[in-house]
Amino acid sequence: MALVVPHSLPIYALVTLFLVLLNLNPSSCVNPKLLNVSRLQSDSNWEAALSTTQSYSDWAPAVATWYGDPEGGGTNGGACAYANDVDQPPFSKLVSAGGASLFKSGKGCGACYEVKCTGNAACSGNPVTVVITDDCPGGPCASDAVHFDLSGHAFGAMANSGQESQLRNAGVLQVQHRRVACVYPGVDITFRVDSGSNPYYLAVVVEYEAGPGALSALELKQGQGDSDWLPMQESWGADWKFNSGSQLQGPLSIRITADSGQTLVVNDVIPAGWQPGQIYRSVVNF
Repeated sequence: MALVVPHSLPIYALVTLFLVLLNLNPSSCVNPKLLNVSRLQSDSNWEAALSTTQSYSDWAPAVATWYGDPEGGGTNGGACAYANDVDQPPFSKLVSAGGASLFKSGKGCGACYEVKCTGNAACSGNPVTVVITDDCPGGPCASDAVHFDLSGHAFGAMANSGQESQLRNAGVLQVQHRRVACVYPGVDITFRVDSGSNPYYLAVVVEYEAGPGALSALELKQGQGDSDWLPMQESWGADWKFNSGSQLQGPLSIRITADSGQTLVVNDVIPAGWQPGQIYRSVVNF
């Protein structure tokens, strides 16, 4: 038998009817204002927003080298402040230091790129996705228009199976690259409070932003009332700071602006009674 719903039925009644059909009790639903919920403020996807500076789909030339251990993740975290996380999932050593056009004085941290090589017999031609996690400030990294100084593991990942060492022995490769959306299945944005933080000063490292990956601004809001959003300052890499001048009042909400222009609000992600050195995981992502 078909269910006929009058057009004039109020919105709340429609919601209640839907919950009843699902055998749920509407009085037991969680108040969404109490959840760590995002608001994505953009009318277009991030690829379209980035298209003003670089096509999402076009490949472009670059130069690639590698550094660190042959099977390692480059250096220990590097200039983006990710520390040992570069070796762990979801980064999983598939990371790169970037020349100036990629690192962007730290604003490029977290951006994802596909990189592939075809000019060496050991190249598979298959793209490898890497995350910018470090700075490559001198030498060819400074002189090349676009330079990836890949981790040893990421450089080898461009090779045919069994020819990773042969490819790394080449040292320098002409490659193709393009910026892509970061994809971290089952992983949401994480805030790692810097060990130097105190009740009057907060510094956090932001990690695992899907989609755009790289951030252009962070803002902080204190408490659960209607307090103002206050700008944070980039400290270094993906580390952002806020010097309050008075004791911070938790919980703390963070508003993130990606370099694509998208904005994500992470409500109450850092609780009252937060501690330096702790990691606070949200339940949202781009």
